[in-house]
Amino acid sequence: MTETQDLNADERSVAAWIARALAMRGIDRIFGLQGGHIQPIWDHAARQGLRIVDVRHECAALHMAHAHAELTGGLGVAMVTAGPGVTNCVTGMANAALARAPVLLIGGCTSRPQANMGPLQDIPHTDIMRPVSRFSRTARVPDQVLRELDEAIARAMGDGGEPGPVYLEIPTDVLRAHLPETLVPADWLAPKPARRPVPVPERVAEAVAAIRAARRPLVISGRGARGAGAELQRFLEAADALYLDTQESRGLLPPGHPANVGAVRAAAMGQADLVITLGRKLDYQVAFGSPAVFPDARFVRIADTAGELIDNRRGEPEILADVALALEALSDALGNAAGERDTGWLEGLRAKHRERIERGAATPAPRTGGDGHIHPMAIFEAIRGVADPDYLAVADGGDLLSFARVGLAARTYMDAGAFGCLGVGVPFAIAAALAEPGRQVISVNGDGAYGINAMEIDTAVRHGARAVFIVSNNAAWNIERYDQEANYGGRVVGTTLQHGDYAAMARAFGAHGERVEDPTELAGAIRRALENAPAVVDVVTSQDAVSSDAQKGLGFVPDYQALTAWDEAERRRRGEL
Repeated sequence: MTETQDLNADERSVAAWIARALAMRGIDRIFGLQGGHIQPIWDHAARQGLRIVDVRHECAALHMAHAHAELTGGLGVAMVTAGPGVTNCVTGMANAALARAPVLLIGGCTSRPQANMGPLQDIPHTDIMRPVSRFSRTARVPDQVLRELDEAIARAMGDGGEPGPVYLEIPTDVLRAHLPETLVPADWLAPKPARRPVPVPERVAEAVAAIRAARRPLVISGRGARGAGAELQRFLEAADALYLDTQESRGLLPPGHPANVGAVRAAAMGQADLVITLGRKLDYQVAFGSPAVFPDARFVRIADTAGELIDNRRGEPEILADVALALEALSDALGNAAGERDTGWLEGLRAKHRERIERGAATPAPRTGGDGHIHPMAIFEAIRGVADPDYLAVADGGDLLSFARVGLAARTYMDAGAFGCLGVGVPFAIAAALAEPGRQVISVNGDGAYGINAMEIDTAVRHGARAVFIVSNNAAWNIERYDQEANYGGRVVGTTLQHGDYAAMARAFGAHGERVEDPTELAGAIRRALENAPAVVDVVTSQDAVSSDAQKGLGFVPDYQALTAWDEAERRRRGEL
C-alpha cells in the first residue's frame, strides 16, 4: 500500500494564495486538465471549494472558459499543465482574443532550478502565447505572483485596452514557496469594480448632429453592446433608425421589434447614409465597412475600446465610452427631434423584412435533400416545435452555420465567431449548461466540427451538463466539398467523411443517444433528448442541401471580400470590372 503524504499542506504557499485570490474575486469554477506542474494550485483550488471541471483536451477547457465569460459577464478561468498542455490551448486563446472574451489561462512551468536544462515539457510558452493574448508572463518571484495575477485579471477585463485572454505561468518551486501574509497587500486580492467610461459631451453633441442630418440611419451592434438591450431599444425609437444585429450580439431586441431588418441586410447596408456601430469591429462579416458595400454612408462609431473605433473606417465622430451610457446620453439629447427621415426607405425596408419573415414562417422547411437524407432546415423546424422559448443555442460548423443563423431563434446564441473556430459547439454548450442549469441548452453541430471535441461528451456526462448535442451528419466538410465540386472542376479531395454513428458513441459514454434518418422522427427524438440530457441526436442529413454561405462564395475566399457579391462590388470600385 502506498504511504500517503501531503506535499501541499502549507496554506500560505503561493499556490494557496492564488486559489484564495480567485475565490475572493468570485471565481467559482476552473476548467482544465490536470498535470504535475499545476497540481499545487489544482489541489488548493479544490480545497477552497472551487469547482474543477476537468476536460479531455486542453483546448476544450479554453472554449469552456470563453463561453462561461461571455454568458456570465465575468472572468473565465482555465488551468493546464506545461508543454503540450499549454500549446494545445493556442487555438482557444486565439478564438477568445478575436471574440475579446476575458479569459485567464494559468499554465504549468518547470521549476527555476531546472530552467534551460532540458527539463520535462519545457518550452517558451510565453513567447508562443504572446501573439494571441493581452498579457503573457512568467511570475518567478514568490512575493510578486499575486501582483502579477492582479494585473493579468485587470488586463483580461479590459483595463488598458481591449478585454481578452491572458496567460500567466508560475514555476512549480514558486508555487510551493511559503508566502507570509505580511507580503500580501490586500489590494492584490480584492475584486475590482468594472470600469464604465463615460461619453464626452462634445462627442455626443457631434453624434446627435450627424443623426439629425441623416435620412437613412442604420445601427449595427457587436460585442460591446451586450447588456445594453434596453438602452438600444430606447435609442432606436429616439433616432428612428433601422437595426442589424450580428452574431456577437444576438438577442438584444425582441425578434418582432420594428427596427429589425435582418432579412433585407444587403439593401440596408447598401442604401444607408449613416451607419452607427455599437461595440462592433468592421471585420469581414460587415464587409470591412468598405465604400463598395456602404457607398453612401458616413459612420458614427461607439465602443468602450479603441479597437472597435479605429479599424478600417473611421467615425465622424468616434465615442469612446460604455455603449449603454453612450446610448442613454444620445437618447436624452435627441429627445423627440430625430431629424427628417426618408420615410419611404424606412417603411419600405421594414415591410420587405416583415414580408420575408412571414413568407419564411409560412413556408414549410424542406424535409429531405435530393439524396433522400434529411434536410438541415428540418432540424431547426423540429427544435422550434419542442424547445422552451428561453432556450440557449449554440451553433458550430462551416456549412451548417449558415442554416443555423436563420433557423435558430434563441435569444441567447453563440457560435464559431469571427475566427471561424470549429469545434466550439460541444465545449460551449457544456459551459452554458453548467452556468445556467435551469435553461435548456441546444447545440447544433456539423459532423466535421462535432468530431473535433466529441470526446467532451464524457465531460458532459461526468459533470452533469444537461445539454443536447444535435449532429447534422452529412458525411462531409460540406462547404469545402461544394467549393471543390463547383469551382475546382469537380475534384472532391479530402472533404468527405462517413455517416459515423455518433449516437452510439454517446451511449458508450453514458449519455442518451438516438440516430434519426426519418424527418418525421426528429421532434420526438429532440424532445426525448431534452428530457434525458446530456444527449446526442445524430441526424443523417443531405449533402445536396447547399447553404447560402456556400452559394455566396464564403468557402471560395475571394480576393477582396468574404462574399462574392461584395467582392464584385469591390472590384468595380477598383475599376477591375
